[in-house]
Amino acid sequence: MKTDVLLIPFGATWGQVRDGARRAEDAGYDGVWLWDHLRGGGDAGPEPVPECWTALSALAEVTSQVMLGPLVLNVANRHAGVLANMAATLQEVSRGRLLLGLGAGGSRATPYADEQSAIGRPVGSDPERRRELEQAITRVRALWAGDPPGYLRPKPPPPIVVGGFGPRMAELAGRLGDGFNAPAGHPHLPELVDTARRAHARSGRSTPFSVTAFGGYPGTEAGRKRLAGLGAERLILLLQPPYALSPR
Repeated sequence: MKTDVLLIPFGATWGQVRDGARRAEDAGYDGVWLWDHLRGGGDAGPEPVPECWTALSALAEVTSQVMLGPLVLNVANRHAGVLANMAATLQEVSRGRLLLGLGAGGSRATPYADEQSAIGRPVGSDPERRRELEQAITRVRALWAGDPPGYLRPKPPPPIVVGGFGPRMAELAGRLGDGFNAPAGHPHLPELVDTARRAHARSGRSTPFSVTAFGGYPGTEAGRKRLAGLGAERLILLLQPPYALSPR
């Protein structure tokens, strides 16, 4: 199983993110991920957050080996056609190291809805947000396949990893995505993984399907044996700024 780190961006500076990614690569980790948020919040109030895609693009130039990915991009914030070109560009810049994490964004019941509302972006119902994610994945894949022609096509197309917490998102991930990401400590993770894999098998697509999970911190097992038993390919450990790391 590969081991990645997620650089928690709340309150971080670009310099900290850059240095943290370099440390992760030097320490032997396999991938670096960023959360897609526009601001953080805590006891001290809202915190600034480096924008996810801009930071990943810059990380592609200051690293050379680690995989790079957003965990996960909220499709409500980026038009699917523009996103397809953005991903194709980053796949080229990173020389094939992109893992394209996509998600439906936070529901109205989560704190993350506030950051959407603050910039004038509507937060739809759960079915509306899932439908928007389905449409985004379909449009991205069509543009990558050359429909219509003339748009940048990634070589190879990066895997689309769908993040989710429940069975409907797991089914969507299997039906349309190339991977499913969920919390490592989710009490129903085995059932979610089974749902995703069954949906992928029913889709008739012959592409590989991967399972990734996030949770725990460097120096902890974070249920590694449990994940290995589920056939998970990647464990993503969380790292707080200033992102101190020792070799694995």
